[in-house]
Amino acid sequence: MIYVNAFIFAGLVCAIGQIILDNTKLTPGHVTSMFVVIGAALDVFALYDKFVIWAGGGALVPITSFGHLLMHGAMEKATEYSLLGLSMGMFDLTATGIISAIVISFFVALIFKPKS
Repeated sequence: MIYVNAFIFAGLVCAIGQIILDNTKLTPGHVTSMFVVIGAALDVFALYDKFVIWAGGGALVPITSFGHLLMHGAMEKATEYSLLGLSMGMFDLTATGIISAIVISFFVALIFKPKS
């Protein structure tokens, strides 16, 4: 059942994003930023963790989980190190993903040539 829940959650996020793109003049960058903020807001109110329990990996794959991880790490470190912990924890959970994206992008850019 977890696979069905994961498909429903991730599919719903993608469908909402596509509906927004089709019916508004927002760019994909706007929609991506909006989903990161929504994921962060859901984590502030402890709702995104319930989605993760319900949908498993389906809730950890969409862009909303990036906002969730940013806020989750920031709030976790803020309880330990107060105000300084906000900036420390924000990139604690997401550092691996950000670094791997930068390194992989670099090597892909070396291998492939862009079209004019």
